[in-house]
Amino acid sequence: MNALAGGGTFATMPALLGIGAPANVANATSNLALMPGAAASAWSFRAELKPVGGVPVRLLAAITFVAGLVGSALLVATPASMFDLIVPWLLLLAFLAIVFGRSGTEWLSRRIAIGAPTLMVAQVLLGTYGGYFGGGVGIMTTATYGLLAGETPRSMFAPRTLMLAVANFAAAIVFILCGMVRWDVGLPMLAGGVVGGWAGAGLGKRLPAGVVRGWTILVTAATTAVFFARAYG
Repeated sequence: MNALAGGGTFATMPALLGIGAPANVANATSNLALMPGAAASAWSFRAELKPVGGVPVRLLAAITFVAGLVGSALLVATPASMFDLIVPWLLLLAFLAIVFGRSGTEWLSRRIAIGAPTLMVAQVLLGTYGGYFGGGVGIMTTATYGLLAGETPRSMFAPRTLMLAVANFAAAIVFILCGMVRWDVGLPMLAGGVVGGWAGAGLGKRLPAGVVRGWTILVTAATTAVFFARAYG
């Protein structure tokens, strides 16, 4: 899912909560588990990397890394009980980005033109969100690059997957040092993420966009509803 469109957290978080992990620990473990898959996808797309909106990819990656450290530190400081109440709203934000991101981006791009400095500020926000939670950040990155840099969805595969990998890597450093990872379930999920990330990148070059979008919307809608019921039901 992450290699194709983003949203892999919508699959891993419920699985980890289902075996009794607290929400913040589940999020940290999910981040670690998805990191190698994101790295595998980024490696697969490495030949397609190029500047985004005139901003070098290395600069965007550096911004993402620092922001990812900040976001993950914020998660560590968030009590588990509070994070339970925050998660459904983060999922809803990601779901709305998936459903309306493309049309919203097209509407805004016809009316405004924004330069490289704004793109870098947006990358700070994306990296921070990616380090804190990360659900749907791939979709948000796609929408942001389309709006601020005029990139097409296909041309964003390479830089988007790289930014996901960098944010996950930064967050993983903090989560491991703070002891927030459940290794007994994280390692098997990590192995599956590597296979899925590599295979998904190849599949993304051939699979119709409509199929990917439909599946992603279905999974994210169901997961968001379940988390709201869990937190406020």
